[in-house]
Amino acid sequence: MINAAVIGLGRWGKSIVAASKATRLRIVRGVSMEPELVRDFAQQHGFELGTDFADAVADPRVAAVFLATPHSLHVEQIAAVAAAGKPVWCEKPLALTLTQAERAVAACRAAGVPFALGNNKRCFASMRELKRVVADGEIGEVLHIEGHFCNEHSTRVMGGWRDDPNESPGGGLTGAGLHLIDALVHLGGPIASVDAKLFSRKPSPDPRDVAAALVEFASGATGQIATVRAAPMFWRVHVFGTKGWVEARDETVLTVARPGEQPQTQMLAQVDSLAVLLEAFGESVETEKPFPVTTDEMLNVVATFEAAIKSMQTRAPVPVGR
Repeated sequence: MINAAVIGLGRWGKSIVAASKATRLRIVRGVSMEPELVRDFAQQHGFELGTDFADAVADPRVAAVFLATPHSLHVEQIAAVAAAGKPVWCEKPLALTLTQAERAVAACRAAGVPFALGNNKRCFASMRELKRVVADGEIGEVLHIEGHFCNEHSTRVMGGWRDDPNESPGGGLTGAGLHLIDALVHLGGPIASVDAKLFSRKPSPDPRDVAAALVEFASGATGQIATVRAAPMFWRVHVFGTKGWVEARDETVLTVARPGEQPQTQMLAQVDSLAVLLEAFGESVETEKPFPVTTDEMLNVVATFEAAIKSMQTRAPVPVGR
C-alpha cells in the first residue's frame, strides 16, 4: 500500500478519500482549514487530521500527496511536494495560465517525481472505449469533435472557489468545461486556436451560465464545446471521422456509426472513474509506468483554457500558447 495525504477536504477531497479504498493507496493524513467540519469524516475513514500543509508533506509516513485545494494554491503546493521528493496528484485545473502550469510541471520533472492530474472523466467506460475506437482508426481521420456537459452542482454546491471570479473565470468552463477541453485534446491532439463566449443569465451564487467555444486543432480538425451550469447532469463527446462517427453519452453508452450501416449502440459496465485514475497514479508511483494524462496534454489544456478566457474578454479568436 502507498500511504498518502489529502490536502483539502471539501467535496472532491472527500471523493478522493472514498475512491482510494478500492486502490493500492491508503490515506493516512488529511489537511483542512476547517477541521471541525470534517473531523467525523476523518475518524470514519481512519486518517489523522490537521491544518498544517508543510507538516503533512514532511511526514515520513506520507509517500504521495493529493491536492484538492483552490486553483491559485496549486503551483506553489506542487513545487513544495516535489521538493520533498514525493509524487503529487493535483486536481484540475492545474493552473489558470500556461506560465504557471509550466512551473509546476518543471518542478516535478526536476525532482524526478511522478505527477498526476485528476481528469477522471476520461476514465468513464464510454470514454475509454471511444478513445480505443478513435485510436484504432475505426472511424478514419478525425475531422471534428463535439463535447457538451451540463452540471447541476451549481444548484447545490456553492461557495468557495466556485463563487470567486479570480479562482473561477469563464463560468462553467473552469470546472466542468476543463474536462471537455481535456477530452478534445486527448482525442484530437493539441489545440491551436480558440474562439469562446460566455453567456451569463444569473451571477454566483447559484449561477446560470453557458460557456461555448469553437476550436481548431494543430492537425486542422475542428471542435466545439459547451458547458451549461444548473441543468441536470449530462455528458456527451462525439467524434466525426472520414469513415464514420462515435459518440460517448454519459458514463456507459457508446454509439458507433459507419457509412451504409445503422448506428450500433452498446451499454458498457459502470466503473468508478476516479478509482481507475487513482489506481493508475498508484501504479506510476510503484512502477514508474507513465501516468495516462501526459504533461504535454496537461499544458495544452491549460493553454487552451487561458486562450478561451482571453477570447471571452476580447470577443475574438485567440491562438493557443506554446
